[in-house]
Amino acid sequence: MKILITGGAGFIGSAVIRHIINHTQDSVVNLDKLTYAGNLASLATIADSPRYVFEQADIGDRAVLDRIFKQYQPDAVMHLAAESHVDRSIDGPAAFIETNIVGTYTLLEAARAYWQQMPSEKQSTFRFHHISTDEVYGDLHGSDALFTETTPYAPSSPYSASKASSDHLVRAWQRTYGLPTIITNCSNNYGPYHFPEKLIPLMILNALAGKPLPVYGDGLQIRDWLFVEDHARALYTVITESAPAETYNIGGYNEKTNLEVVQTICTLLEELAPEKPKGVTAYRDLITFVADRPGHDMRYAIDAAKIGRELGWKPQETFESGMRKTVIWYLQNREWWQNILNGSYRLTRLGTQTGAQK
Repeated sequence: MKILITGGAGFIGSAVIRHIINHTQDSVVNLDKLTYAGNLASLATIADSPRYVFEQADIGDRAVLDRIFKQYQPDAVMHLAAESHVDRSIDGPAAFIETNIVGTYTLLEAARAYWQQMPSEKQSTFRFHHISTDEVYGDLHGSDALFTETTPYAPSSPYSASKASSDHLVRAWQRTYGLPTIITNCSNNYGPYHFPEKLIPLMILNALAGKPLPVYGDGLQIRDWLFVEDHARALYTVITESAPAETYNIGGYNEKTNLEVVQTICTLLEELAPEKPKGVTAYRDLITFVADRPGHDMRYAIDAAKIGRELGWKPQETFESGMRKTVIWYLQNREWWQNILNGSYRLTRLGTQTGAQK
């Protein structure tokens, strides 16, 4: 099978591509615009594979999309290209509307045109897999409930609203045009190759530099954490085994407060990087409580029972094992993240408005 993956140079997309090239016989066409978060260094280990090809392109460019579909003739699409950082969406929502909504529409139309001209036997097996987020469901604060595939949408941020919009477009193209689509909504990912503006890598790198570890509000916001390699396995399982028109929630069953996450990182660094920056006695001393993000949801939690029941997937990593692997990876791959920090991103806080941590 040949899979067209949009956003394949990003955090989750690169994990999916590494999984496919390393663990299957399928081939990948990676379409990525290479914005600030796209990093081909995350694909260095598989870049020379004869089953991998890269196309630098924008999902909003219909002519280029048509050329790529015609040239490569993919059997499936995995759509991961998106603006994804909540804080950036607060500071500049326009890019999220353009990429996540208009870009998804353009990709859907290109995929539909390609699908309609396919032979009938190939039409029936084609899949358009849209990868989304649990943030479309809103806030579970004050409830012990979990997000299920039928939870009503109630997005809070410009980011989650743009992803909710794109989910609705994908379902409409399935219902109206018959395009065989699938949607997955995942909880917070973490692991190797994570762009440094997100909570876990930001805390690791700030701690190693002796910088403050900013925790929003009281730090009691709860997220479910999913190791990115577990997510990559889940996404591949869905694209290869799911029927059209299905939705699956993918989570790690690891509910932790933001403060617990930061404290876990500090504890691991005490063990794994005991030589601290000058003036730092204990990593936990760097924890600093700062003004909360505007509209900050208090709790997300995924019920991943359906994908386990129907497709047999379950996470392999616990939060403890995944976090240990993650911290070790950042300690052992300084060149990867130092190259990012030498560019335009400087570990600054975004989304302040007056108020980041997904």
